[in-house]
Amino acid sequence: MKTIGLIGGMSWESTLTYYKLINTGIKQNLGGLHSAKCLLHSVDFAEIEQLQQQNRWVEAGVLLGKAAAGLQTAGADCILLCTNTMHKCASQITDAITIPFIHIATATAGALLAAGITKVGLLGTRATMQQPFYTQKLTEKGLQVLVPGPEEQQEMNRIIFEELCLGKIEQTSKQACLHMVKQLANQGAEAVILGCTEIGLLVQQADTTVPLFDTTEIHANAAVAFALQ
Repeated sequence: MKTIGLIGGMSWESTLTYYKLINTGIKQNLGGLHSAKCLLHSVDFAEIEQLQQQNRWVEAGVLLGKAAAGLQTAGADCILLCTNTMHKCASQITDAITIPFIHIATATAGALLAAGITKVGLLGTRATMQQPFYTQKLTEKGLQVLVPGPEEQQEMNRIIFEELCLGKIEQTSKQACLHMVKQLANQGAEAVILGCTEIGLLVQQADTTVPLFDTTEIHANAAVAFALQ
């Protein structure tokens, strides 16, 4: 079994989900008392979030690159960045390591195409929905991507940073998120990507008939597959 390197803490609530999903996946595949071999570098999210807000992405990338290099030195065989938005810094991470970097958007695109999806809605932070670092990974695979309007993007961003990253689950926010899912489906989306690792804490597949693709689950499954290959 290979060792999985995790850069987490963005937020720690969703990193907890990664740890659970990866260990559950290993146990399901190997049975018995098996669990995942993994290393975790958990950052102080307050520092990262401040760099995001100040548009200091290069500095954030330096921090994450150092974290990745440290995990490689410690024995990791691959790196997962346990957040969607900070994949804006993916190139700085890959430049800092020589082991594989499992990109969350690439893994998600693979899962969508395997399910026969070609037109998909995307929910996430404002940066993830607006900037090409994420959507380009999807469109390069042939997917058509729809995002909510500016007001809905602002509200989704608020829900993520002011509630979900603080461990708050509000029913009004859940209904707002489900309304966005419905709107995207009405625009022709065959499925919706939960493109922030915290959104899965708020809505699940049982809440809607629209197919949901939870990037946290997809990314964790990709890590399990790598570890066992």
